[in-house]
Amino acid sequence: MKLGANSLLFGSFDMETAFKYLAASGYDGIELSAIPLMSDHLDLTRWRDQVSEIQGLSRAYGLELLAMEQSSQDPDLMEQAFQAAAEIGIPVVNCGPGGESDNEGSLQASIDSLGRLAARAEHYGVTLCVKAHVGAAIYNTPTSLRVLEAITSPAFGLDMDPSHIHRAGEDAVEALGAVISRIKHVHIRDCKGRQEGPGEPEEQTNGRGDIDLVGYVATLHDHGYAGPLNLEVIGTKAKGTTLEQCCVIAAESRGHMQASLQACGAR
Repeated sequence: MKLGANSLLFGSFDMETAFKYLAASGYDGIELSAIPLMSDHLDLTRWRDQVSEIQGLSRAYGLELLAMEQSSQDPDLMEQAFQAAAEIGIPVVNCGPGGESDNEGSLQASIDSLGRLAARAEHYGVTLCVKAHVGAAIYNTPTSLRVLEAITSPAFGLDMDPSHIHRAGEDAVEALGAVISRIKHVHIRDCKGRQEGPGEPEEQTNGRGDIDLVGYVATLHDHGYAGPLNLEVIGTKAKGTTLEQCCVIAAESRGHMQASLQACGAR
């Protein structure tokens, strides 16, 4: 597994700051945020102007480009995301599931949309991933299985996020078994309680919450998962989290991730 972090953590700061301090924290790679209201380090409206900069930062700081996150399923925006990923050298594009929970029509609409997007991802030679998300059409293991059964493209997979599965009332470690063969990306963070949101940014730091992330990583390793393990902490821009606090979250989480890998013999 390659340890990375979503640049969303440094949403209040420029892209080089994210590269600089994630490298200093010891990460193997980075996931670029392309979410305008939270962090648009990768701006899909002008991504061609950023190709050289991003590739240069990757070389300068020794961080592999592991993934990109773009939350919308808008076809035109996703087309830009796939084009950008192919040109820049980003293998995985993560998007949100959309829709609303426990609504069959909404779930089917999400499946249909993701199926069309998976075909475009396959065209560009990249992988599209979606994760279960609290409140969305795909929000737990049963709905994740529905979409995985419907979309068989090799360019499509699951982005597994233990915090959302935990908040859906499931055991995040036990839930892995049903979907492990289709997991192609992992967003990881901790969470206290099972409320709708994951909590304050510092509460999302790995090791500070209620999720058995050590067991989670061990289960991934036992099943041969070798993809990205990207920290995703939200809310830092909205909360005005300082640079120092962002660095603490990054470094502490990376230490927990490294220790989890060592504990199961993965490193």
